[in-house]
Amino acid sequence: MLSKRHTDILQILEAEGSVSIAALAERLGVSLETVRRDVKPLSEAGRVVRIHGAVGLAGQIGEAPFQKRMRENAAAKQAIARAVTEMIRDGDSVMLDTGTTTSYVARELTRRRRLTVVTNSSDIARTLATVNGNRVYMAGGELRSDSGAAFGKSALDFVSRFAVTHAIISAGAVDQDGVMDFDLEEAEIGRLLLTRAERRMAVTDHSKFGRRGLIHVCGFADLDMLVTDRAPPSAIAAALEAAGTALKVAP
Repeated sequence: MLSKRHTDILQILEAEGSVSIAALAERLGVSLETVRRDVKPLSEAGRVVRIHGAVGLAGQIGEAPFQKRMRENAAAKQAIARAVTEMIRDGDSVMLDTGTTTSYVARELTRRRRLTVVTNSSDIARTLATVNGNRVYMAGGELRSDSGAAFGKSALDFVSRFAVTHAIISAGAVDQDGVMDFDLEEAEIGRLLLTRAERRMAVTDHSKFGRRGLIHVCGFADLDMLVTDRAPPSAIAAALEAAGTALKVAP
């Protein structure tokens, strides 16, 4: 029989995919050792899986399907998108990778005119291609069934031809070591985007703090700014400051 804390752990994982043991302990108000004891029977029963100091829901390690993620923390993502849009002017050139927060950024960018946009996301391309005199370039290749985004060598080769003012990447997870993802191809394209821009930005809502991804995308030194909706934990804030990376918390 599940205890209330077991149920709470499963509900958190259902909403967020995977969470570090430390973050679970903080959320539940218990010690690390207590969380480890609580996770053990869930793991033995096949309900959860332990990964790199974190725990994820069995069968759902990584991120949830794209449309489900669009509904999660929507208000936070909208606030982040508004804060990002304030830093982009009419006529600017922008690269965006696929992600729910970057899709919200694209929706806010409909308030700008004459943008040049490079993306591997069909959602972002559709949002911006037919409005306000924008020029939109979308990377080619096979589109993923869940997100409608293109990946692989052809997408990387395409993106590498451009040089833009702003690169904006999403984050699957963030800890003191930087930005991570759960998918190799998504990590590769995000990493490339950061090399093609004068101003490099990552966007993430607070639920990604303390999570561990499978693939390292970049360290904070590779970013000019992290935009989020809440102040990050002290270890992440200290790492940002040490790297000289600006932190913008959306109002």
